[in-house]
Amino acid sequence: MTQGAPRTTARRTVLGAAGAAAIGASAGLAGAGTARAAETGRPQDGDHRGRGNGNGRGYRSLPVPTVIAHRGASGYRPEHTLGSYQHALDLGAHVIEQDLVPTKDGHLVCRHENDITGTTDVASRPEFASRRTTKSVDGARLTGWFTEDFTLAELKTLRATERIPGTRQENTLYDGRWTVPTFEEVLRWADEEGRRRGREVWLHVETKHPTYFRSIGLALEERLARLLRRYGRHRANSPVFLQSFEPSSIQRLSKLVDSPGVVLLSGADTRPWDFVQAGDPRTVADLVTPAGLRWIASYAQGIGPTLDLVIPRDAAGKLGTPTTLVRDAHAQGLILHPYTHRNENTFLPAEFRKGTDPAAYGDAFGALKAWFGTGIDGIFSDNADTALLAAADFREAGGR
Repeated sequence: MTQGAPRTTARRTVLGAAGAAAIGASAGLAGAGTARAAETGRPQDGDHRGRGNGNGRGYRSLPVPTVIAHRGASGYRPEHTLGSYQHALDLGAHVIEQDLVPTKDGHLVCRHENDITGTTDVASRPEFASRRTTKSVDGARLTGWFTEDFTLAELKTLRATERIPGTRQENTLYDGRWTVPTFEEVLRWADEEGRRRGREVWLHVETKHPTYFRSIGLALEERLARLLRRYGRHRANSPVFLQSFEPSSIQRLSKLVDSPGVVLLSGADTRPWDFVQAGDPRTVADLVTPAGLRWIASYAQGIGPTLDLVIPRDAAGKLGTPTTLVRDAHAQGLILHPYTHRNENTFLPAEFRKGTDPAAYGDAFGALKAWFGTGIDGIFSDNADTALLAAADFREAGGR
C-alpha cells in the first residue's frame, strides 16, 4: 500500500458524517432504476417544479470561503457516484459538483469524462468489448469506451470504480458499489436531502465538451435547462451554479435559464475549445485581463480558474507571488471558485509536501491558508472536511 500512514474514518469525517445508514440510503437511490426521459419535453403535471427552493437567498448567501465538493467526496469515494455526493454532504460541503455527459439516447449522466474506461468496470465486460473505439474529443485522440455509445439502460449495468487507484487505494474498497447516476437522480436526491435537512442542497453543474456533443446531435444545454426548470433550479436565486470551460456554453445557458453561471479557466496559454472551433484567437490569458473579465461578467456571475492562475508556482513547484486576478474579477462583480484542492503530496505545492510518498497527505492546511488569503470566494476540494476546517481557521483568524 502506497498511502503512507493509515487514514482512519474518524479523520476523514471530522465534521461528522451521518454514517453507514446514509450511505446505504444513497446506494438504494443509485439502484432505484433508470431515470425518466426527463431531458425531453416540457414539464408535465406532477413534476418537481419549485422543489429546488428557488425562494432562497441566492449564491451571495453562501459561506465564504465556500467549499465545493469536487465530484463529491472524491478523496474518499469513487467520484461522481451517489455515495460520493452523499458523503460530501454528510461531511458538511456547502456545494456538491456534477459533471454532465450524455448517453446515446440523450440522458444526462454524471461522469468527469465521456470516456468511462477508467471510472467504470466497462473494460472487464465482454458484452461491451466491441464498443471500444478511438475518437477525437476536443482535439485529443482517445481510445476507450464512451457514454455516447451506450443507452442509459446499458450504462446502468456498469458499476463505478476509483479513477486513480494508485493514489487512492483505499477508495477501491467501494469499486462496484454504485452505478453511474443520471443528473435527474441527483436532482431527486438533492430535493430529498434538502427536505430531510431543512435547507437547500447546492449543486455545481458542469457541461463537458459541449461543442463536441452538439456536433454529434447530443447538445447539452437544452437538456440541462429542461431539467433545471422541471426541478425548480432555473432562477437567479436557485441553489445551483452552471459551469463550463467553454464560454459559449454559459452564454447559451444564460439565455435559457437565470441560474448563475461560472466560466472555468485552465492554463493561461490554452484556448477554450469553442474558441478553437470558432477561430477566436483569444487565450485564457486574454480572458483574465480586466477587459476579458468584463466580457465574462456580461453573461456570467463567476469564474473558476485553476489555482495556478491565482498563485503561480515557480520552477521548483512552490507558490510564487499572487496575481491580480482576485482583485480584477471582484472589480467586475465576479466571484471566484478556483480548482482543485487535494490532500495528497502529489497535488500540493512543493513547500507543503511531507515525506517522499506522493500518495501520503501533506500540509493541506498550510496550502489552503495561502489560497484563502488571496480573497477567493470558494474552492473546489476533493477533501471537503479538510477544506471546511481550513475555512473555519481562516475566518477565526480574521478572514472574511
